[in-house]
Amino acid sequence: MPRTHRHARQSPGMPVSVSRNLNRRSINPQPVAIMNPSPSSAPIVAPRETWLAARLALLRDEKEHTRARDRLAARRRALPWVKITAPYVFASPAGPVTLSELFGPYRQLVVYHFMFGPGWEQGCKSCSFVADHLAPAEVHLRARDVAFAAISHAPLEQLAPFQARMGWTFPWVSAHGSTFNQDFGVSFTAADVEQGKVHYNYVQQDFPCDEAPGLSVFAKDDLGDVYHTYSTYGRGLESLIGAYAVLDLTPAGRNEDPDAPMSWVRHHDRYAPSLVPAARP
Repeated sequence: MPRTHRHARQSPGMPVSVSRNLNRRSINPQPVAIMNPSPSSAPIVAPRETWLAARLALLRDEKEHTRARDRLAARRRALPWVKITAPYVFASPAGPVTLSELFGPYRQLVVYHFMFGPGWEQGCKSCSFVADHLAPAEVHLRARDVAFAAISHAPLEQLAPFQARMGWTFPWVSAHGSTFNQDFGVSFTAADVEQGKVHYNYVQQDFPCDEAPGLSVFAKDDLGDVYHTYSTYGRGLESLIGAYAVLDLTPAGRNEDPDAPMSWVRHHDRYAPSLVPAARP
C-alpha cells in the first residue's frame, strides 16, 4: 500500500517509493537490499557474566511487556459489541454468501481486509505477507471456534487466479458492489483520495491509495445475530506477522528502510531464486 513518509511507520502496506500501479503489474524476481548496520550499532562484546546480568534485566522488562499485552487482550475482549444490521452479501466461488454464512459452524469470525482493488492484476504484496502467516493458522483457529476469511474490493474473477497462484485455500470473497469495505474503512472513493484525506484507523489522515489493509472480528449469538467486536489497522496488523517476531529477536532486527519499512517484501513467489530454500531430501 503506497503511503507518505509521514505514515511510513503506521501501516504494513506497500512502501512510499512504490507507485500505486505496482500492484497492477507483475513484479519480476529481484534481489532484496539489506541495509548495513550503522557504526553506532557495533556489538558490545563482554564476558558471559556481563551478558547474563544484562539479559536478566531485559527479562524483567519482557515479562512486564507480556503482562501488559495480556491486560490489553482482556480489554479488547471486554469491548462492547455492535449489532450488524446491513445485509452484506459477498461473491464467493460457491455463489453469493452472507456475512453470517462466512461463520460456517463457528461462533466467531476473523476477517482480513486484503488490499486488492478493482483493476489490479495482483494483490498487495504486504497483505500477501500477512496472508502467508494466516493461511496455515486457519486449522488452529477452527479448533478454537474461530472461522477465517479474507475479503477484498476487487471482483471475484480477479481474486481467484491470484489465490491459486499463491496457493492459499482459505475462504476469500469479494465485497465488490457492496458497502462493506467502505463501512469498515478500508476502501475509499476517488474523491476521498483526491482531496488527500480519508478516514482510516479511526482518524482523518493523508492516504494516497483507494484501498487499505485491516482486520475485523465478528461474533454470532445463539439467535444467529452477528456483531462487530473489534477492528485494527496500520501497525495493529504487525502482530499477525510471525516473521517480524522472529526478526525482532535477531541482532539486526527488521533492518528496514525507515521511510519505506516493507520495501523489501515480495510475494513469496517473487523473491530472488537464491533466497528460496532448497528442497530437502
